[in-house]
Amino acid sequence: MVTDTFRTGLLDLALVPRLTPDLTLRASQWLAQLAGVDALFLPDHLVGLLPSSVWRPEDFGAARLTPNANAFHEPWTALGYVAAQNNLRRLRLGIGVTDAGRRNPAVTAQAAASLHLFTRGRAILGLGPGERENNAPYGVAWDTPVARFEEAVETIRVLWESGGEPVTRDSKFFPLRDAVFDVPRYRGTRPELWIGGHGPRMLRAVGRYADAWFPAYPQTPAQYREHLTAVRDAASNAGRDPRSIVPAAMLFVITGLSDDGIEEAVESVAARAFGLCMSSEVWARHGVQHPLGDNFSGIQDLLPHLLDRDTVLSYAEKVSPAMVRDYCVVGKPDEIRDQIAVWRDHGLRYPVLVNFSSVHPKFGPVLTSNLPIIRALRKLRQL
Repeated sequence: MVTDTFRTGLLDLALVPRLTPDLTLRASQWLAQLAGVDALFLPDHLVGLLPSSVWRPEDFGAARLTPNANAFHEPWTALGYVAAQNNLRRLRLGIGVTDAGRRNPAVTAQAAASLHLFTRGRAILGLGPGERENNAPYGVAWDTPVARFEEAVETIRVLWESGGEPVTRDSKFFPLRDAVFDVPRYRGTRPELWIGGHGPRMLRAVGRYADAWFPAYPQTPAQYREHLTAVRDAASNAGRDPRSIVPAAMLFVITGLSDDGIEEAVESVAARAFGLCMSSEVWARHGVQHPLGDNFSGIQDLLPHLLDRDTVLSYAEKVSPAMVRDYCVVGKPDEIRDQIAVWRDHGLRYPVLVNFSSVHPKFGPVLTSNLPIIRALRKLRQL
């Protein structure tokens, strides 16, 4: 991919809805096609970002359609289903992102390579160290997530490059002993590797390995440019072309048909509760102490499903509308375009939007938010 080309993606939250299990998957695919995006992504989660204690119809409009906060589709299975329906305009399909340690990297390599065949060369493997919520409760060690990530990437790469020959490789976490990987390439290609990361060590890994940098953690455009510079420096140090790495980002968007409706979403319990996923650094920018501590890292270490309703509501009261507008892109389509244009001016070339308008407490505005999302994505094509 040419990094100077401005493209867009859409991420579906992949929660199991009422009525039929593929309802939201089909809707997101339809929206992506109407909006003219390049790719559709699904997350890889067992536990959601929002505390389930406030996932109630009176607080959260989308709960009327997706009643269970943690009922996620298994993403590779779901993407295989979407690939079978991907005939009208062949979208690229990707994971945004999968945990390096929770899945054995040989299985991840196999899943991504298979999806690449099914999509005729349009698969994207998004990979990151993951979050505590999707690992520790399930018996996956969480003491060295970045080290596990680096070993997983190396394992995937060596298997993809093995040509079917047995591979033996020492590794603290994922040793290989005469391991065979024989899933063929699609016309000589493997899936693009998009890495989500934000710490110094992860940024260096992006520069060494990634086809795209794909952070999801909130940062200012100025911070994004600074981190992108670190990625490109790491790529140069690894002997790679730094311009070959696509600068992407996952952006949570709150929109609607009216200013009043947008403001209601911004002030909702769910939007403010999402602030718990932010680091203490984000809270400090607004002169507020994070209720989970001055050094709290945010979603990477949050266990939202263990927080009771009263606790979440008390914490959410500390979150101002200005803070919500800090960690979300908020507004009508023109305003969304203008805000993302600032990110573009700081290096971003591939925003992947998450329609977070589902935080509105009423179901009607949740449904109608799809129209401004389509309009916003179309306007982004002008950038």
